[in-house]
Amino acid sequence: MGCSMRVCSVLFFVVLLMACARGEDPYRFYTWNVTYGDIYPLGVKQQGILINWQFPGPKIEAVTNDNLIINVFNSLDEPFLLSWNGVLQRRNSWQDGVYGTNCPIPPGQNFTYVLQVKDQIGSYFYYPSLAFHKAAGGYGGFQIASRPGIPVPFPPPAGDFTILAGDWYKRNHTDLRAILDGGSDLPFPDGLIINGRGSNAYTFTVDQGKTYRFRISNVGLTTSINFRIQGHKMTIVEVEGTHTLQNIYDSLDVHLGQTYSVLVTADQPPQDYLIVVTTRFTSQVLNATSIFRYSNSGGSVTGLFPWGPTIQVDWSLNQARSLRRNLTASGPRPNPQGSYHYGLINTTRTIRLQNSGPVINGKQRYAVNSVSFIPADTPLKLADYYKIQGVFSLGSIPDNPTGGGGYLQTSVMEADFRAFLEVVFENTEDTVESWHIDGHSFFVVGMDGGQWSQASRLSYNLRDTVSRSTVQVYPKSWTALYMPLDNVGMWNVRSENWAHQYLGQQFYLRVYSPANSWRDEYPIPSNALRCGKAVGHY
Repeated sequence: MGCSMRVCSVLFFVVLLMACARGEDPYRFYTWNVTYGDIYPLGVKQQGILINWQFPGPKIEAVTNDNLIINVFNSLDEPFLLSWNGVLQRRNSWQDGVYGTNCPIPPGQNFTYVLQVKDQIGSYFYYPSLAFHKAAGGYGGFQIASRPGIPVPFPPPAGDFTILAGDWYKRNHTDLRAILDGGSDLPFPDGLIINGRGSNAYTFTVDQGKTYRFRISNVGLTTSINFRIQGHKMTIVEVEGTHTLQNIYDSLDVHLGQTYSVLVTADQPPQDYLIVVTTRFTSQVLNATSIFRYSNSGGSVTGLFPWGPTIQVDWSLNQARSLRRNLTASGPRPNPQGSYHYGLINTTRTIRLQNSGPVINGKQRYAVNSVSFIPADTPLKLADYYKIQGVFSLGSIPDNPTGGGGYLQTSVMEADFRAFLEVVFENTEDTVESWHIDGHSFFVVGMDGGQWSQASRLSYNLRDTVSRSTVQVYPKSWTALYMPLDNVGMWNVRSENWAHQYLGQQFYLRVYSPANSWRDEYPIPSNALRCGKAVGHY
């Protein structure tokens, strides 16, 4: 049921007073109005999706265990949902904001997300999950700071900047969606943007001698990017909630859906320098720039354009392997990150997932283990909760590649709560893939070229790899991960290539506990929307 902005604000204030009286974790309240508006990312007028008239949308700044109350009013002319890339939603897939878990917010109505960033730190982003809306914007930064008293393995930076970068098209999202619906692939992107703008439209001002944190997310649709700052080194400190060994890089590959935090010290002569983003693994190299400006700058940008890597896969693979977990640093809790010995746990099941691009019924589709996902008329989580028949079938996607032709299916894989999985992503295509798993962090234990086999396990890093929620798979290569299934719910497993995801390269993982206990999963929210076959179920 909807409510006016004024009435909702009063209700939120009452909830806040009640929470404070009970001594609960802090509450943060947001009221967002989602509208269309004119934007000019590449100098051409387009219809963009704005949140409170902003593109990118407002940044969420939270602290571990905060409760977030986000009231979203849909002022578009079509249904809308927001999802939270990398936010774990512990025990609470009800708030995940994808069509497998939530009914869309109808035009002219609102929905209030109630989520807690439980036992989590790090850098993430939110985005619109339906109808290729992501191509119109509607995304924003999402960061979770450590609680006071929990040590962080680097001094507080002088400033904290968010970089939301990625490829962009001059066509509206409705035109791009029509291309995909018509059975074709998207054309090559028209350009790259940084924080919603093209080259040199954004300036980051720093003081000489001070150190700054940059949180870099690839929010694009189809391409990996490389990030660098002219004349400056970057020290990596965090990857999607994991404090890392503080390696130093000249440039950093950021694949679709991924986020990294780096520290940059303003230790060069005071002037303007270029912040550069370029496409990776593309025959035509696109670029976008912003300005890294010293507050006492003595001049504009000088020197040659700082070109980075372009098509070199081995360079990127070696950089990915160099990422290491800081075993002595605290995570969201005071205990060291290395106290969880993932490499000593026996896996209970191996799942091999191979992507492909079949043509089905004369149209281009994308698939996982030959299954190309099609949305049901009812969110899978609601159908599962109300035991509604005819929406999906468990086991409708196999654990291993079939080698057969592609077919359409509402694919759901069943899994047991507290299982410990080995998942191997196998990419037989000529392009880089990027995979995301909602509701979980996983340990990236290995990646290499060629075909994965049981002998590949000999090369696994079972001591200090990073845990994250989004990982790349290089062309004709494999990536292996260990994943504890510690979060009951219905969770989306998807390609972060948004055209591939839209055309079927995704499925849902149903993590099930027979206990039916609030200890394992929260009950259905009182404000949950009903749609499809769930209408009338309460």
